[in-house]
Amino acid sequence: MSKKIFSEKEIKLLSANKYVKSVSSKGITYTDEMKHVFIAERKKGKFARDIFEECGFDVEVLGIKRIKSASDRWQKAFNENGISRLRDTRAENSGRPRERELSLEEKNARLEAQINLLKAENELLKKIRFAERGMRK
Repeated sequence: MSKKIFSEKEIKLLSANKYVKSVSSKGITYTDEMKHVFIAERKKGKFARDIFEECGFDVEVLGIKRIKSASDRWQKAFNENGISRLRDTRAENSGRPRERELSLEEKNARLEAQINLLKAENELLKKIRFAERGMRK
């Protein structure tokens, strides 16, 4: 990660670019389309800096180190598994994956907790309905 911190003005400038998914003061997330364009242009022999400039980025704002690290990361991912590896899957992968199978006692405890939660939700909904009926009268 680059040590360069974006100012509010730079954040607004970067947010306006169609190849930016999100940007904060410390980092930037590029769209999958940007990654595809980048890989296609790299295959043609263009330099990373030139590709970013053609996509509307100010190299001085991003910084050479950030461009180089994004280039290296995307190129490595593409070389490993092709174009599908470039997709941002953070939204799909929530939480830490389980390393072991749950025992019957643990499964039972989880199901009981879920049942208790649903019972509490039902009681709350009943109270809300009863209060709404009282307001109508």
